[in-house]
Amino acid sequence: EINNSVKMSSEVFSYESLVHAVSGAVGSVTAMTVFFPLDTARLRLQVDENRKAKSTPAILAEIVKEEGFLAPYRGWFPVICSLCCSNFVYFYCFHSLKASWLKGKQSVPSTDLIIGIAAGVVNVLVTTPLWVVNTRLKLQGSKFRNADIQPTNYSGILDAFLQIIRDESVGALWNGTFPSLLLVLNPAIQFMIYEGLKRQLKRGGPRELSSFEVFIIGAVAKAVATTVTYPLQTIQSILRFGQFKDATDASKLLSSLRTIKCLLVNRVRKYGILGLFKGLEAKLLQTVLTAALMFILYEKIASCTFRVMGLKWGKKSKHK
Repeated sequence: EINNSVKMSSEVFSYESLVHAVSGAVGSVTAMTVFFPLDTARLRLQVDENRKAKSTPAILAEIVKEEGFLAPYRGWFPVICSLCCSNFVYFYCFHSLKASWLKGKQSVPSTDLIIGIAAGVVNVLVTTPLWVVNTRLKLQGSKFRNADIQPTNYSGILDAFLQIIRDESVGALWNGTFPSLLLVLNPAIQFMIYEGLKRQLKRGGPRELSSFEVFIIGAVAKAVATTVTYPLQTIQSILRFGQFKDATDASKLLSSLRTIKCLLVNRVRKYGILGLFKGLEAKLLQTVLTAALMFILYEKIASCTFRVMGLKWGKKSKHK
């Protein structure tokens, strides 16, 4: 009987994790599609150094005028594929690690942070090649202010993979992995704040949060996480774009650290400390709105799925 209950709880946990993973993936893909042009504006500001940072609507208007009406949605498909895989992996790891670690006990912020970091590391190592490819596809055909940027010619996701491996080696698919690993702090901080605020709001007793509450705590969590980690995100975009060349005589880790330091110092030297936050307005607008909408959809999809399955679960857990 003990064996049965262990088996049953592990089934429930893996099923629960799957529901969370699918809900997170669907929620994030929908939210990203709605606010995708804001991400296009942010990426241009980060990578194209000579583009002046104006207001986000002005940059989008400029892109539409120069490159056509659909330009803000350039690279949508690879981004959505990457995001779907990325969030599925992240939510699945986060909830299955949490379930096996806590075994039904109440979570605390430090646990959420550690689990968030672990889930983030798995996610980065698995999905970085997808993000490298989609950064390239998203910027392909853009009119850059910086004349040194080399144009690329990829016909799609697979072609981009093959060309990068052929011309730059397999390792290039993991460009920007080191800042990405540092950036696992972003979703980890976001989830820690989100779960913490959720626990605070539910203090009065178990209840389902309203969409407005989920929107607000999702937005606050993402705004804090994004601002704290933004300079590293800029460096990550530049490295993924693959235009930055540096001597790699030392070990990979040392040269990664040196590259990050070099890019950060150059940026500060050229544009001052605020240069590290170039495009932050577009990024905050996009990520805060996207995260808030993603969390609402994620909570709704997950709770609906659990409600549909809930009757069976309720009976099972009572017998146990």
